[in-house]
Amino acid sequence: MAGIIVWCAMSLPVRNILFLCTGNSARSILAEAIANKLGKPRLRAYSAGSKPTGKVNPGALELLIDLGYETANLRSKSWTEFATPGAPPLDIVITVCDAAASETCPVWPGHPLTAHWGMPDPARLSGRAARSAFAETYRLLETRIGALVELPFDELEGEDLRRSLREIGSYGLAPIAL
Repeated sequence: MAGIIVWCAMSLPVRNILFLCTGNSARSILAEAIANKLGKPRLRAYSAGSKPTGKVNPGALELLIDLGYETANLRSKSWTEFATPGAPPLDIVITVCDAAASETCPVWPGHPLTAHWGMPDPARLSGRAARSAFAETYRLLETRIGALVELPFDELEGEDLRRSLREIGSYGLAPIAL
C-alpha cells in the first residue's frame, strides 16, 4: 500500500511558475520564496525581471530571513534566462509589477498560462515605510500563493485555469482582520 501512495504522489506533475517584475529585487523574489515553500512538492517557482537590478533588495532578504526562509539561492536575474535552451519549461507566468504605477511589465512569449497580480514596489520606499510595505507585499503574496497552491491543477485546464489564476490576483486587497 505504501508503494502505491508513493507512486501516486510521485505521478503528480510539478508545475513550473515564473514570477516576473521589473527589477527582480523584491516582489518577484518574495513570490519565488513563498511559492517554493508553500507549493512544495507540487510547484517549483522561479523569478526574473525585465530590467533586473542585479541584486536582491536588502529589505526583501531581511524579511525572508526573519520569517525563516532560506535565501542563499535567491538572485536578481533577467527573464531572458528562461528563454534559453535548457531553461525549465514554464507552465505559468505571473507578473507582479504595478502597471498602475506606470511600470513596464514584461510580456512572456510562448504557451505558458499568464496572469497579472499587480502590486506596488516596496523597494521604492525607505525606512519604516519600506518595512511596512515589504510586510504588506509579503501578506498579499502569501494570500495569493496560498490560493494558487490550493488550485486543483489536475481538474482545471486552459481557460478555467487562466481565469482562476487571474481571479487570485485580486485576493488579499483588504487588510486581514486579526
